[in-house]
Amino acid sequence: MTQEVSVRELRNNTAGVVAAVQAGEEIVLTANHRPIADIVPHTIRRSSWVPAATLREIAQESPTDHALLDDVADVRSALVDEV
Repeated sequence: MTQEVSVRELRNNTAGVVAAVQAGEEIVLTANHRPIADIVPHTIRRSSWVPAATLREIAQESPTDHALLDDVADVRSALVDEV
């Protein structure tokens, strides 16, 4: 359940609001009874990009799936016009 906290309450009870967020609660900050911001627990975001060197390592350590290679070759030959 999301808790609403006014700017005044945040000012007067900052430590309590921070503790609630640290405990995983989401807070809606209000001014004049209108929502103005969300205070949510921080999450670590992982980049979806992987360095090329890491991909090379994974490819070298992983066994080759010959059936997949055959499927890729079939698709490639169906999509590429030979000149």
